Amino acid sequence: MRATLPFLALMLLAAAGPASAACFADYKAKQDDPLRLHYGVAEIRGACTMAAAEEELRPRLAANGWQLLTILGTFDEAGLGEREGDAGRFYLRF
Repeated sequence: MRATLPFLALMLLAAAGPASAACFADYKAKQDDPLRLHYGVAEIRGACTMAAAEEELRPRLAANGWQLLTILGTFDEAGLGEREGDAGRFYLRF
């Protein structure tokens, strides 16, 4: 019995660890000269909040010549399918 208690405690701790749910954000971005706009969907690796999504996406988009205009919202995998058609080539691109 003594040998199984540490094993059971370890298993309970592993099972109680935080679940890592996928997080996504939809956003609007632009490029200037000439003006180009796009709507996109991106996976967020940090906290699943609009503020964290903005902080994460702003440099990702800027590295590719885009300026983040706004984060429209954050959501889990359940919301991906309905946004794929609208995002087109910007679906999970950044």
